[in-house]
Amino acid sequence: MSTRPPRRRGRAAVVAGVLSALLLAGSAPVAQADEIPLALGHRLVEHYEGAPATARPLPGAGPAQHPYLAPNGRSGMHADGAGSGTHPYPAPLGREPRVTSEQIAPVGGECATATFDAGGRLITVCGTFTGFLLKLLDPRSLDTLAEYKLPQRSSTVEAVTRLDFEKIFKDTSGGAYFYLDDRDRVVLADSRQHVLRIAHGRKADGGWEFTVEDDWDLTPLVPHDCVSWTNLFPDGECDPVTSVMPDWDGRIWWVTRLGRVGTVDPATGTLRAVRLDGEEIQNSFSVAEDGVSIVTDHALYAFRAGDDGTPQAVWREEYDRGTGTKPGSVNQGSGTTPDLFGSREQYVAITDNADDRMNVLVYRRGADVPTAERLVCKVPVFRSGASTTDNSLISWGDSLVVENNYGYENPSSLGFGRSVTGGATRIDVRGDGSGCDVVWESDVRSPSTVPKLSTANGLLYFYEKRPNSLGIDAWYLTAVDFRTGDRVFSRFTGTGLAYDNNWAPVTLGPDGTAYVGVFNGIIAVRDST
Repeated sequence: MSTRPPRRRGRAAVVAGVLSALLLAGSAPVAQADEIPLALGHRLVEHYEGAPATARPLPGAGPAQHPYLAPNGRSGMHADGAGSGTHPYPAPLGREPRVTSEQIAPVGGECATATFDAGGRLITVCGTFTGFLLKLLDPRSLDTLAEYKLPQRSSTVEAVTRLDFEKIFKDTSGGAYFYLDDRDRVVLADSRQHVLRIAHGRKADGGWEFTVEDDWDLTPLVPHDCVSWTNLFPDGECDPVTSVMPDWDGRIWWVTRLGRVGTVDPATGTLRAVRLDGEEIQNSFSVAEDGVSIVTDHALYAFRAGDDGTPQAVWREEYDRGTGTKPGSVNQGSGTTPDLFGSREQYVAITDNADDRMNVLVYRRGADVPTAERLVCKVPVFRSGASTTDNSLISWGDSLVVENNYGYENPSSLGFGRSVTGGATRIDVRGDGSGCDVVWESDVRSPSTVPKLSTANGLLYFYEKRPNSLGIDAWYLTAVDFRTGDRVFSRFTGTGLAYDNNWAPVTLGPDGTAYVGVFNGIIAVRDST
């Protein structure tokens, strides 16, 4: 039996309110939306499976706290600067878990990256067909407290004018990869090739608002003849900015789809950039005190900034990029943001795109490591002819967890009860650094989520969809034991395309709630007892 609260408003009022809200820019008050509607079949599937867990905190410590990011666990899509995918917070244990949701727009509205300010309020960027929306949400009710409208992405204009919606689902630009800095300010790159630093605070009337504090224009270094409603047939080059992150000195690094790597000096506004010719960057990147790790569709790089801020490659390692883009990948290359990890040695891990079986690759990070000794291990995962991932690995201590996204393309891929091949695997680096070993394999079917680990209770969280012979498209938050790989519990969240997460992560909040961005907005799962 679902524990959903009653709907708050009538359908006609909701549609009118949302359509009006989508036309508002800046930090204007926003009408509240309804819950995400359930598709047919929700009464014919199990709503809870498994049993409540007992919290078993994991030993060890997480990545070092980045001096220019919000505290680990609430700074960005991958939870911290190292890309670990771990949260220090408790999360649902399966004790009568309750599901709530918020519909952001009548069509679309997915809220991908979610972060939390010092007061526990949710900060997220939600994609709609009229533009990205930076939103401040109440973490319990999911009501909108403030909103700032970001410019429309070229891919959305192309999708509407050329009826090619695949462009939207494989576009990682426009602000989806943003981070929260050490002063709770959002830093993102919008679709105009501008890097923005945006604060939020109280207004005189007690409400909330977003305020742009800094705006750095990258167009002197980044081609920007992009499709727009007033420029439907550009004849120049358009290079969208994929992601931004700060280094240990406070510089803001940025990367573009067509292989540009650059920096902004926040104190002076000075811009620097280099071009990785013929290489594409569709993932975010990770930072630690020893530098910046970036993966392109050809190679893994370690970068540091020169004296004037110009990015300089410290080392480069090519990997097997295969012969094509697999179903379940955005491009022909690694789908992972690099993971910086290791309890005794400094490692960096990615996956490759090998044709038969994808491999997890672990490298030593040191600048002076001999080329012959850099690769620690190369471990094939999942079954022959059906393995790929477009999501970051989870790392804790010397352990890695990888999931299989083979078969997922977009929200239309899994209709009529279909699912993906699925699977998740834990791999540990040996204590002496001599190689890696498979610890366990799970059959969890997580089509496209960025999974997360709660180090406070020892559970991994996946967003799962299983095959259904009745054609029902049911989605679940599924917890898996990090130590053993055993399923612990699954909680039904919704049915239909609106509940497909389409590459959005699971995010664990400071109050013990698990959030997932879905195609029509955002959902929250929390224990009732």
